[in-house]
Amino acid sequence: MFMRYRRQMYSALLCFALALIVTGLIWDGPDTVSSGIRRILSMPDLLITDYVMVGGPGAALVNSGFVTLISIALLYCSKSPPTAYTVVVVGLMSGFSLFGKNFVNILPILLGGWLYSLVKNEPFSTYSSVTLMSTALSPIVSYIAHDGGYASVGPAIAAGVLIGFVIPPLSSYTFKLQSGMNLYNVGFACGILGMILVPVMISSGKQLKTVLYWATGYNLPFGIMIAALCVLLIAAGLFFSGKPVWAVWAGYRRLLHTSGRAPSDYLRLFGGGTVMLNMGINGLIGTAYILIIGGDLNGPTLAGILCVMGFSAFGKHMRNIVPIMLGVVLGGVIMPWSLSDPSLQIAGLFCTTLAPIAGFFGWPYGILAGFLHSSVVLTTGSTLAGMNLYNNGFSGGLVAMVLYPVISAMGRHLKPIILEEEFMDIFTESTPLTMTEEFLPEKEMEQEQE
Repeated sequence: MFMRYRRQMYSALLCFALALIVTGLIWDGPDTVSSGIRRILSMPDLLITDYVMVGGPGAALVNSGFVTLISIALLYCSKSPPTAYTVVVVGLMSGFSLFGKNFVNILPILLGGWLYSLVKNEPFSTYSSVTLMSTALSPIVSYIAHDGGYASVGPAIAAGVLIGFVIPPLSSYTFKLQSGMNLYNVGFACGILGMILVPVMISSGKQLKTVLYWATGYNLPFGIMIAALCVLLIAAGLFFSGKPVWAVWAGYRRLLHTSGRAPSDYLRLFGGGTVMLNMGINGLIGTAYILIIGGDLNGPTLAGILCVMGFSAFGKHMRNIVPIMLGVVLGGVIMPWSLSDPSLQIAGLFCTTLAPIAGFFGWPYGILAGFLHSSVVLTTGSTLAGMNLYNNGFSGGLVAMVLYPVISAMGRHLKPIILEEEFMDIFTESTPLTMTEEFLPEKEMEQEQE
């Protein structure tokens, strides 16, 4: 049974990766895609580098497909168990390979994660997911490699190996600091490491600054593509999951009453049909948000939508993401910036890293978290010189670290049932971001239903 489930999941993910490659080749043709890939590989990849603008939509999709294939192969060959976090990782890798990650700059970081597993004398499957997520700092690899020409390839590889080696133990520690209220925990860990690496690079004489490559004019084709994917997921969840429609819908209604506090493995709690339904609905919400605010569907915003869809298997749902997004909208109305600014468009999607705050403490706190996040994220990006692709994860971690103790102190009834020391026992250095049977949100669901 387990092996069949594993094959089904990886087969579906493989089809997704191949669809990206085929779509890219059809869109621009092999010759245009080939030249676009070369341009993508030559970029330093600092935020915001939209591969759709740099190499064209075809090359961006093909690069995304290649990175997704590498991710799937690494997870499968390392015998990583198929969980909700598998969907999360593949969603993030495919999305961020539309702006910042490519099939070259991620390799040294993956090597570093593998070396860490050797030093710990543990199977790489324990660290494969977090190692893939560590590629949030892949712009450091690209920047070092291209800043000094081929002479800098060696230092670039060394920097990537260092990142992949350090992030697994660091991420298991940073999770404890956020109490499961920031879903992009690895982004927070990468931000902390970046706060050390970036000043070292600057002090060595490097001139670091953020950039802006932002594609426009693709709302119609990308809108059709993402909408078709969402509708396909909804239909598959309702009619082809092996469960009656009423059962899938009932599972979705129960899912909406969870807080989403990490770890929340919705696949194991509610089944594949309900998760696919949730992914499709959340993807449509993210797409509608960008179109309503007059934004652009391009590499970065598609990455945000795919991220929301991926985390729909691990904590996000309609009831806990909408308040966070409304908080960002409020920030765009009150503060002296526009929601159509590229950074705010991205923040409006990735801000949903704070969905557990809205899910556990209520929608007013969710709006507050989104409002604070809209300001914090605009500052942290420049502080890290655009080196951390998961900048919203870093910003979300800062907001969660402030709001969680303050809100909890305001009322004892807001204190989570699972105490921090109990909740974090499973997140030791040897088991970062892995699920166990003991720590599921059933008790949390019972409390909220009461």
